Amino acid sequence: MTLEAKLDRAEAPAGEASAMRIGGMTCAACVAHVEKALKAAPGVLDARVNLATERADLVLTPQADLADLAARVKEEGYQPRLAHFEIGVGGMTCGACVAHVEKALKSLRGVIEVRANLAAERAFVEVLDGAVDYPALAEAIRRAGYEPRPLGAHAPDPFEVRATETAAQRRKFILAAILAAPVVVLEMGGHMSPAFAAFLHHTVGHQMPMVVSALLTTLILFGPGRRFFTLGFASLKRGAPDMNALVALGAGAAYLYSLMATFAPDVLPVGTRHSYFESAATIVAFILLGRWLEARAKGRAADAIGKLARLQPKIAHVRRDGESLDLPVEELRIGDVIEVRPGEKIPVDGAVVEGASHVDESLITGESLPVAKQPGATVVGGSLNLAGAFAFRAEKVGGDTILAGIVKMVETAQGARLPIQALADKVTERFVPAVLLLSLATFALWLWLGPQPALALALVGAVNVLIIACPCAMGLATPAALMTGTGRAAELGVIFRQGDALQTLCGVKTVAFDKTGTLTLGKPALTRVIAADDFQESRLLALAAAVEAKSEHPLGRALAAAANSRGLVLPGVEKFAYRPGLGVSGEVEGQNVGVGSAEFLAKLGADVKHFEKQAEELAGQGASCFFVSVDGQAAGLCVVSDPPRPEASAAVAGLRALGLKTAVITGDREATARAVAKTIGVDEVFADRRPEGKVAVLRELAKDGPVAFVGDGVNDAPALAAADVGIAMGAGTDIALDSAQVVLMSSDLGKVATAFALSRATLRNIRQNLFWAFGYNVVLVPVAMGALYPSSGILLTPSFAAAAMACSSLFVLANALRLRHFAGGAA
Repeated sequence: MTLEAKLDRAEAPAGEASAMRIGGMTCAACVAHVEKALKAAPGVLDARVNLATERADLVLTPQADLADLAARVKEEGYQPRLAHFEIGVGGMTCGACVAHVEKALKSLRGVIEVRANLAAERAFVEVLDGAVDYPALAEAIRRAGYEPRPLGAHAPDPFEVRATETAAQRRKFILAAILAAPVVVLEMGGHMSPAFAAFLHHTVGHQMPMVVSALLTTLILFGPGRRFFTLGFASLKRGAPDMNALVALGAGAAYLYSLMATFAPDVLPVGTRHSYFESAATIVAFILLGRWLEARAKGRAADAIGKLARLQPKIAHVRRDGESLDLPVEELRIGDVIEVRPGEKIPVDGAVVEGASHVDESLITGESLPVAKQPGATVVGGSLNLAGAFAFRAEKVGGDTILAGIVKMVETAQGARLPIQALADKVTERFVPAVLLLSLATFALWLWLGPQPALALALVGAVNVLIIACPCAMGLATPAALMTGTGRAAELGVIFRQGDALQTLCGVKTVAFDKTGTLTLGKPALTRVIAADDFQESRLLALAAAVEAKSEHPLGRALAAAANSRGLVLPGVEKFAYRPGLGVSGEVEGQNVGVGSAEFLAKLGADVKHFEKQAEELAGQGASCFFVSVDGQAAGLCVVSDPPRPEASAAVAGLRALGLKTAVITGDREATARAVAKTIGVDEVFADRRPEGKVAVLRELAKDGPVAFVGDGVNDAPALAAADVGIAMGAGTDIALDSAQVVLMSSDLGKVATAFALSRATLRNIRQNLFWAFGYNVVLVPVAMGALYPSSGILLTPSFAAAAMACSSLFVLANALRLRHFAGGAA
């Protein structure tokens, strides 16, 4: 060890070591600022910041709060770096399990946020980068009594794992049912048929049926039902009881009482020496039935992701070194030429280089019509080749493909924690301890106030409460509907990148659209060139098109396309500049050329008043006009028309049928925007708006309620991010897609109404599930305690309680699965 290291160790105060990664530091002064802020925080014994590694090494007391330290660093103007983990969690069976997993993970220093999802069986964890790693998270889950499972490329296929677990639950139920059937006959048959009771008494006596029932029940509890006891008692030992604990206590109490009645009857008072083996046996059998059906239903809820994930074929026909090889998809590289035969699925994303065909992209985009593919056309991995054969060059492979991105976005959305779930979370966290207290209270009240045999009735009432109470339904109410709804949305070509957007969308009052490429086709064509007297039309178009060729704006690309179609050679451009929402400029053959709005050209020193009247007239007809200046002089006008999308009017009408106001926000001229809005039926028009102007309009519209914005271009990214819900068209730019919370995989505007209708249907489904989950427990727990016994003599049996508990979860799942059949339309 070096002398410097020894001195560091000697000087370091005693405490717990931790670390934090920090971005935004550029010099030694930054380091000093960050260190000062950290050392001033409570619980920080020492803080040493390294500029090169962007890392703060900390020595903390147990009272220190890393989240508070991160907030202090952020206040100083620097950025604490965050890491995100996604971990599979096995063994969660109810809402209480979710709360326990979250509590265990949150106890780790450096964890900022945790969302555990019962239906998806995984946890999403946000941590301070450098403070917590994956093994620490996995160990916390393991200590809490659950099974951490890896996700990603090296993880087992989650759908195969789910299928295996479902099959195991089915086997356990069948075995329990086979063993429980004779127990029910032996224990209950005599009560239902005096003749059968007399037959048993004369043939095998009174004791033998009880002994056989004890043997069979023991096999059930320590065979297929053993997991309830191992998990349940472990959770009790940790002081965090879950659903397994309730089952174990209920079935165990009935079993032990029955053993005493069978083998040590003198221990019990006269009149209470009854066995309840059928209750213990059927409790386990019914709950195993519920777990099996629940596993099947969870599989169906996640089936949309399964369908997407299974779209990619396992093998691809690749041309390498002059021969055709069949290689696993995992071995494909960018640049590989891949052959696709009729009826085969396309393995990865790319561009066609030879051949032609029609491709079914419906499971990717939601569009039912086949798409023609010729050389130069793009193909998407997972889509189905129909008739012809072709070859394409791979451009995106592995996790970079569109299909992989869709699967990841849907999984992320399904793991979201919706605001509507907050109440259920609070209740489920305290639910199981409350049920245990109610069960004890029930036992004590029956023992004190109940008629004879009071002990037997007290036992039945207490067991009923333990078994009938169901935190499972509350835990599944939101995630099951969220999984099914977002999965069905993906099948329809609507991707919720953020799950909470599903709820936010329900509250939206106004839908605002960009115009170009969103409400219009985005394939504008040049219809006219108006040149100044001293300019030729061809020269004007060549100069304007040369500059616009470097722009991403669809109207600008129309100029370049028109010049090419007329055989014009576009000169080179230097000093190109792009002003979002205004225009473009550059130096062309020594001349300074500007193309854009009148405001933009005015900044370049050009007076376009001579052309403004013509531009107004043309804009009133729905055309877009570009002013052109050369060396600070107005040179002319380029007129471009971009027709509305064929489905735009119907899409806007569909939104209005849902009670939503509509608006268009565009950088185009007022007259042009109003002409398009009038044709389509949009309510309000906001024209001549630059990107920051679009954001200002959204803020103004938001005064009447949440606003959604639909766009597709670079110009739209700020508005998409600023809106309450940003909806990006699938054909849009990457930056627009990254800024949105909802992505439409095609450019069909009708999908906007589909997104709204599906969000409303999903939220309505969640409310129904929560109403049922809460209502079930509020009504049946008092009945299980014996509330009806004084007036009607009705006291539930533990077997009925077990069946009711299983049915409550199944109702929630079955209701959520109705969303799989959502077809669109008004909600």
